Amino acid sequence: MDRAFSLVDVFADAPLTGNPLAVVCDAQGLDEGQMQQIARWLNLSETTFLLPPDDPSADYKVRIFTLERELPFAGHPTLGTAHVWLEAGGVPKSAGKIVQECGIGLVDVAQDGDRLAFAAPPLVKTGPLDEAEMANICMILNLNRADITDHQWLDNGPGWVGVMLADADAVRAVKPLGSWPDRAEIGIVGPQKIGTVGRESGGAATDWEVRAIFSNQFGTLIEDPVTGSLNASVAQWLYASGRATGPYVAAQGSCIGRAGRVYASRDGKGQVWIAGKCQTLFKGASHLS
Repeated sequence: MDRAFSLVDVFADAPLTGNPLAVVCDAQGLDEGQMQQIARWLNLSETTFLLPPDDPSADYKVRIFTLERELPFAGHPTLGTAHVWLEAGGVPKSAGKIVQECGIGLVDVAQDGDRLAFAAPPLVKTGPLDEAEMANICMILNLNRADITDHQWLDNGPGWVGVMLADADAVRAVKPLGSWPDRAEIGIVGPQKIGTVGRESGGAATDWEVRAIFSNQFGTLIEDPVTGSLNASVAQWLYASGRATGPYVAAQGSCIGRAGRVYASRDGKGQVWIAGKCQTLFKGASHLS
């Protein structure tokens, strides 16, 4: 059975500058093992599989796989999958709002001009880290404890923790270890210096610099190009702490040759939204039965 297949650049103001996502459409008939095998073979950070919804209020269902496991939620797969669903002719049940069903439940996706935006899901774990956890993070990131100005659990499914540094230059200067024996999902955040903007490779001026460091199944530490789930929880942290009060733009991927742009905002009800541009760069079909 042929299945439509797209490669999408997510959180990219220009082609080939964001985070790639593979989307397999019409994924009925594929079991969990097959989905995991496809994701591992494609070797992207995530691959998604579009399915009919189980919940009658949802427009579609998505399953999200990394190279080693299924995720209940992830940000760039949410926007990229919604983009492909719309491009394939999907029509939302509610005008102006796409409802995605995934492992954490229902997630709203809205069109924000030429961008798509998802409603940041609630954090499942928050609060400061303990000092034993901080000691490990300092080792992983090759930082002194005094370099970290604040820290927080930012877990909205994948398990992120966040550390705040003095500024964006300090974030870009971090040189993590190459490997770590345990699971790690670390977000590094710092503000742009007053009077400067981040235009590393063009695109919108930026207010914050973000990096995402995580370990794979072999213990290798990897940097993610642009991370929607992390930026969603970072935005909730920044708004709750008063560090951000209005819309802002975060840069991510600067240290690995990308120029990801993440647009964060908070509406009148306090809901945080994470937006970015999506572009389909390659289309074809899977010929797996």
